[in-house]
Amino acid sequence: MASTAVFAHGTLLKMHDGTSTYTTVLEVTDISGPNLSIDAVEVTSHDSASKFREFIAGLRDAGEVSFSVNWQPAATTHGNTSGLLYVAKNGLTRLWQLIFSDSGTTTYEFYAFITDFSPSAPIDDKLSADITLKLTGLPTYE
Repeated sequence: MASTAVFAHGTLLKMHDGTSTYTTVLEVTDISGPNLSIDAVEVTSHDSASKFREFIAGLRDAGEVSFSVNWQPAATTHGNTSGLLYVAKNGLTRLWQLIFSDSGTTTYEFYAFITDFSPSAPIDDKLSADITLKLTGLPTYE
């Protein structure tokens, strides 16, 4: 049987400007996440007949999204006046969309703030930055 894998190229990360529109973050090279998790709450009691620990599902955590960019400090979506660096230094929570490359049919929408912005300027390579978003609240998945 032939694989039905989906080629990741073309996946988009968009940031809402806080007022009216989404803008695609330029030059994104790698995206990971969100890494959803659920706390395991132990409910073992002296009445637990099996003598095995028992658990129930607890609070859910929407996790993080991390991504890398070919950093362009003067670019609108990267820079200090309205882009990633601006959002990071001001601790702003924004609405984000992650639109996967499967013809745009799978979209994650979530609120998040930047917890890490790490630019890099190696002597023999391009300017880049690694960014981590911490999701807050309930994301939507379409």
